[in-house]
Amino acid sequence: MTDDSPIDPSVPPSGPGCAVCLASDGWWFHLRRCAQCGLVGCCDSSPSQHASKHAAESGHRMIRSFEPGEDWFWDYVSEQFYEGPELADPQHHPLDQPVPGPAGKVPADWQRHLH
Repeated sequence: MTDDSPIDPSVPPSGPGCAVCLASDGWWFHLRRCAQCGLVGCCDSSPSQHASKHAAESGHRMIRSFEPGEDWFWDYVSEQFYEGPELADPQHHPLDQPVPGPAGKVPADWQRHLH
């Protein structure tokens, strides 16, 4: 891997949920993982859209789904899906974690807050 590669397969995810939502008492719909630094952020359907904000602020252009059963990559620059290497474990959020999540933080009318 070169220093400017958009994918670092050796970096583990930052945690089981959106790092910014967890730090700010927020919630998410689906999770995305930065393929370069491992930051877990919430998807663009989520209220805060932290994954794409991270990409814009950091220049880290590639994400991978952090949902069970999904292994696709997305490039924010080309706006295309890609296949990529297996990343460091874990491959997805904990199976017992609800969607949307995290447990206890999702409002009853959560569908109204989606983008």
